[in-house]
Amino acid sequence: MRLFILITTLLICRSVSGGVVSFGGQYSIKVSSIAEQRFKTIYKQKYDFSCGSATLASLLSFHYDDVVNELNVFKDMFEHGNQEKIKHQGFSLLDMKHYLSRRGYHANGFKISLQQLSSAQVPAITIINNNGYMHFVIIKGSTDDAVLVGDPAIGLKSIKKTKFEEMWGNRILFVIQDRKEIAANHYINDQQWDHQIRANLGLAIDHASLGLFNVLQPSSVDF
Repeated sequence: MRLFILITTLLICRSVSGGVVSFGGQYSIKVSSIAEQRFKTIYKQKYDFSCGSATLASLLSFHYDDVVNELNVFKDMFEHGNQEKIKHQGFSLLDMKHYLSRRGYHANGFKISLQQLSSAQVPAITIINNNGYMHFVIIKGSTDDAVLVGDPAIGLKSIKKTKFEEMWGNRILFVIQDRKEIAANHYINDQQWDHQIRANLGLAIDHASLGLFNVLQPSSVDF
């Protein structure tokens, strides 16, 4: 009997990795692997230094219903940006701002708290320090004690707020300022969806400073 259970379990696990679990006859259930679930609302970056383009493409596709792919975002920002700087330092928040402007969005970087972002009910791109590895991620939602992060390297991850605060050195949140109603529909918190954008996001970071925020120089400006 134990052998039968073991064999059955192994067969089901094989079927899960293939995407469909069959129970015989006409009954089958389509399933997703854990890895697929982690990347359901965040694109997995395809290149070592493409976390910026993968993050921005994910923000538009999964939070603003504006579907774009990482490669197109990468090509556009590289074509219009400082290519030598990008080759050595990667994309900056200013590159993202210019890309969004070309696409008809108004976006800026803000030095605000997580609570203010949660009140605004909009996602944000920021840079975190994960064991010395500087990385663009999306803050996709929050609760009183946790932050839901979309990371193009590892997928969705819930991080305790105290831990996130330690990783979040520059305290800059890059936010799209229009189409807030769409963004609110995709923001995740511990209450019901809130379609009313309540927070005053405060004063925007100036354009020159945005250009200094990339994964290799995240803290070069003292605000």
